[in-house]
Amino acid sequence: MPPSKVRQATDSPGSGNRPVAGGGPTVLRMMLGGRLRRLREARGITREAAGEAIRGSHSKISRLELGRTGCRERDLVDLLDLYRVTDAEERERYLELARQANASGWWARDNDWLPKWFDTYLGLEQAARLIRGYEPRSVPELLQTPEYAHAVLGLAHAGESAQAIERRVALRMRRQEILSRPEAPQLWMIIEEAALRRRIGGSTVWRAQLDHLLRAEQQPHITIQILADHVGGPALADGAFTVLRFAETDLPDIVYLQQLTGALYLDKIADLDAYYAVLNQLSVLAAPPEHSRRLLEALRDGVPPTVDEPGGHSET
Repeated sequence: MPPSKVRQATDSPGSGNRPVAGGGPTVLRMMLGGRLRRLREARGITREAAGEAIRGSHSKISRLELGRTGCRERDLVDLLDLYRVTDAEERERYLELARQANASGWWARDNDWLPKWFDTYLGLEQAARLIRGYEPRSVPELLQTPEYAHAVLGLAHAGESAQAIERRVALRMRRQEILSRPEAPQLWMIIEEAALRRRIGGSTVWRAQLDHLLRAEQQPHITIQILADHVGGPALADGAFTVLRFAETDLPDIVYLQQLTGALYLDKIADLDAYYAVLNQLSVLAAPPEHSRRLLEALRDGVPPTVDEPGGHSET
């Protein structure tokens, strides 16, 4: 891997110092919750006692501290009183953070169909400064062309209307804007060769998608490695996963595992260590970025441009 990419992609958790940009309410709720938890623990106050102070339960305090729910201003004022935060400027900083955390992200317009568990991921993805992942099935979502995304989503949601599929494609394309903003996150993806061989959408769409990957990997903040078929990546990882790291030291790294009807968010040290170990092993076994580029070119050039499937069906 080029030295500049190594420096950007492997620095230690929490070492960044740029502000959270565009993360929306998800990340801000997590930040506020973490700070409230530290205040409570510093005062030796139990979750049960804190819950009583806001006319709730210990489970409500737990949800607040994990950033899984917003904090009403009245509740926050009561908690700050309980934790003996008396400085007016400090209290105002907490209240302003809570107001921002209770706002809606740009994706709120899709709340009529967007699952809550994915709403959470969008907020995390928007705020990440490093996104590392392994993808054994298809081109990673942040690197898909509109046509390829349309074909993938059409297969995954075959029963939905054309309008619904278009809304899903539009959301996916809007997510990709993080890669072109001034302080774009570092994206480091390991992709199975088998996933790239699947001509989803037909040869024309597939070829354009490989061209898009070749352009993307030339950007200094994007690293693409291809895991050759004979390596056997699926033997090392059960499926696709993503690890997110943030500039804000209040936030832990998070492993994201998407399932058919939900998702898992892991932030325990043991889980992070396990997934980082797998990522590191996969990155050693995968072709270096400069070789991955040649593999992409060989895949693209190995299929005649006139070969295609009628109706946009994928070829295997």
